Amino acid sequence: MPLLVLFGSCAKQKKIFQSDCNTPRGYKKISFTELIRHIEEYDKQYVEVSGKYKEGNEQSALFNDSLFSSHDLHDAIWVDFSQDCPLYLPGTHIGLFTYNDGQFTKMNKRKVTIRGVIDAGDKGHLKQYKGTIDRISFIEL
Repeated sequence: MPLLVLFGSCAKQKKIFQSDCNTPRGYKKISFTELIRHIEEYDKQYVEVSGKYKEGNEQSALFNDSLFSSHDLHDAIWVDFSQDCPLYLPGTHIGLFTYNDGQFTKMNKRKVTIRGVIDAGDKGHLKQYKGTIDRISFIEL
């Protein structure tokens, strides 16, 4: 039993950052594969989707986190974070992009769950992506 407690306490605790951006809108929870296959059907809709977030030089994208799926840019979603929708840990003034405890929030190459509005017409940076998710109002790391 003590071993289980030790492993449980070492597990990473999930962080949830939220914004008032899309409240009180309801969202549709969909799989990443469903979103990629039928992105036009979700255009202008508020959805929740999970995947692996990757950031870098001119990259802010959500990829399928399955090992057996394509990780090509054309099968990824551009993630457009906006200053109009600041994301904070509930009950605090700690923002997603705030320098805190000597570092920024680490998101790169992590599985995340995001809620935002799909824009099937916006293909992201250099029009390389399947579409865009913007007006992000929720992210779970």
